[in-house]
Amino acid sequence: MRLQKFLSAAGVCSRRKGEEYIQAGKITVNGNVATQLGFKVDTNKDRIEFQGNLVTLAQKEVYIALHKPMGYVTSCNQKNQKIVLDLIGVKERVYPVGRLDKDSTGLLLLTNDGSLHQKLSHPSYNHEKEYDVSVELPISDKDLQRMSEGVSILGRKTRSAIVTRRSEKRLQIILKEGRNRQIRRMVEEIGNRVTKLKRVRIANISLGELKVGKWRYLTKNEIKTLRGQ
Repeated sequence: MRLQKFLSAAGVCSRRKGEEYIQAGKITVNGNVATQLGFKVDTNKDRIEFQGNLVTLAQKEVYIALHKPMGYVTSCNQKNQKIVLDLIGVKERVYPVGRLDKDSTGLLLLTNDGSLHQKLSHPSYNHEKEYDVSVELPISDKDLQRMSEGVSILGRKTRSAIVTRRSEKRLQIILKEGRNRQIRRMVEEIGNRVTKLKRVRIANISLGELKVGKWRYLTKNEIKTLRGQ
């Protein structure tokens, strides 16, 4: 089995992210750093480690919805920071799907299913992410239209989005991509500032009544629908 496929099957990350980890020298096989993308491993004999931690094929696939509180970093390892994994009480090693920045709250999915992780992380699959957004200044219809059609952030235009007014300073925004701090940068581009950002839905999974800092397992029907998208 190719090393990046093994990392995905073990729930460490997507295959694409696995390639990045390999090239960065973060993976060792039998104590030796593996940097060749096509490197093959024997899952019955070889000892594979990621950043010094033993990696084995996941015995049980786990799918979790978390209501991320403010102040937590969407990372598996961040020095001197509170990370979302601190909130999850499962024995299986799971990984966050996508990002939700430190100052934002709301729905975050975590799983050890590498193929689903890759599918949900890649914008080509067009899964929706819905946000409840409050801004500092009243927002005009013209600015709503600009964000809906796409604005330029970091030299590249955002994809079209569904932007709906809830009040003069509150919006519903539905995206089909997830660039770093995208909504905050979109709002800054029109001369405003986000004061509150909460993700309430990813694809068919809604935050619902899940309390801040709490998590739950996805239902079988939720998983089935999520895989089918």
